[in-house]
Amino acid sequence: MLARAYSAAVSGISAYLLTVECDLSGGLPHFTLVGLPDAAVQESRERVRAAIKNSGYTFPSNKRVTVNLAPADIRKEGPSLDLPIALGLLAASGQIAPEDLEEWALVGELALDGTVRPVSGALPVVLAAKEAGKSRVAVPAANGREAAVVEGIAVYPVESLSDVVGLALDPGSREPIAGERLENLLASAPEGADFADVKGQEHVKRALEVAAAGGHNILLSGPPGSGKTMLARRVPGIMPPFSVDEALEVTKLYSVSGLLPPHTSLLTERPYRSPHHTVSFAGLVGGGNRPRPGEISLSHRGVLFLDELPEFKREALEVLRQPLEDGEVTLSRASGSLTFPARFMLVAAMNPCPCGYRTDPTKECICSAVQVERYLSRLSGPLLDRIDLHVEVPRIPHEELMGRAPAEPSTCIRERVRAARDRQRGRFTSDPNSKTLTNAQMTSKELRRHAVPDAAGESLLRTAITKLGLSARGYDRVLKVARTIADLEGTEAISPAHIAEALQYRSLSLAP
Repeated sequence: MLARAYSAAVSGISAYLLTVECDLSGGLPHFTLVGLPDAAVQESRERVRAAIKNSGYTFPSNKRVTVNLAPADIRKEGPSLDLPIALGLLAASGQIAPEDLEEWALVGELALDGTVRPVSGALPVVLAAKEAGKSRVAVPAANGREAAVVEGIAVYPVESLSDVVGLALDPGSREPIAGERLENLLASAPEGADFADVKGQEHVKRALEVAAAGGHNILLSGPPGSGKTMLARRVPGIMPPFSVDEALEVTKLYSVSGLLPPHTSLLTERPYRSPHHTVSFAGLVGGGNRPRPGEISLSHRGVLFLDELPEFKREALEVLRQPLEDGEVTLSRASGSLTFPARFMLVAAMNPCPCGYRTDPTKECICSAVQVERYLSRLSGPLLDRIDLHVEVPRIPHEELMGRAPAEPSTCIRERVRAARDRQRGRFTSDPNSKTLTNAQMTSKELRRHAVPDAAGESLLRTAITKLGLSARGYDRVLKVARTIADLEGTEAISPAHIAEALQYRSLSLAP
């Protein structure tokens, strides 16, 4: 007898509908699993066999069992197909009616006693089931809140194989879980670290405000203890709140990576990732036999903070160049390619020399010119050219450090950043073909249209090109930063003052 159950399999951060075909026939007893299953899927034969028996049902051990995972030309990975395989076998053996499974999508790993364990990627699986026209989906109880954010499909959290069988026989025996409205979840996002805790460094706060408003990358250079890490940790708090689409996209990334906290429905705070400088190439970019997102993708729509930038391996730094331009990273393997989003804001920090005190007015630098040159040469020109703002972070004077004057809180800065982002969104959405969201993402065509300085500003730029040796990319990035500064001011025209401020963020000399 032939029966079908339905599930979905993850590919990248999306999923596709998968049909589990179960056939029982005469012949020598044997359990065959086909359809390019990996080792974890192959082992489901033993988990399913034990779970069916220990749940009080009958496993067709006297039959030839064939299970096909269609489409058969895509490799299937992970243990999440245990549940649909078990239900398909119960339907094929007549213990439930095959038509009872037609409206269901099933996902879950089975323990040997029939308990349903949580899986990675529940959110994209439910989205795929909805797009495929399924009206009901059974997910592990621990994934229930995550799955319930998808509207338009009934989500049933289940604890055991018996729960699923009961629902298949009588869907009305239980009510589906009610998901919270996404807008309400986003509105209740907690406040992060506050800029009000940072003493002094007003010019650095201004630079970080400009960077957050336009989605620009920024490099902070200064001696140890000047507050570079403290400032970087507060950047997500001045970025605009998530939109619904952004929150779903980031939650899908963390779901397929297995990093979504238990019983979490939606990520409401922008990511902040701070990998150590010993991170491997695969850890930063992503990869593995089963490609998973790396740190640059886990920073999507948030902040990637690289402290001690010159200490990172050169190959790891150079691989950032393409994601910084394109906002995505493609992992190619013999079995195929996967593309993960990587539209992050890079905040990097470094010391001005190996000992850290070359620019410090109170401590003497002990580095030779050769040591400084070797240290700074670890950062290539093409990488630095992709960082829009270079800012020097000096040591805080003790008068400011011990002062009691209140600093501006993050909420005030965030409102200015949000207003600037709204101006950008209104500008770019006027073109239905544009995918640009922030000034940092502007194409050459959009730059010529939206970032044209006046005559005095154009003259100032010509002088800067000559004296600072700006590259073509550097010229474009100065214009993009100037456009953001004008947006923060609430003006459409780009004046010499905007150009001058943008130029000062490019003029930090990294030469010894």
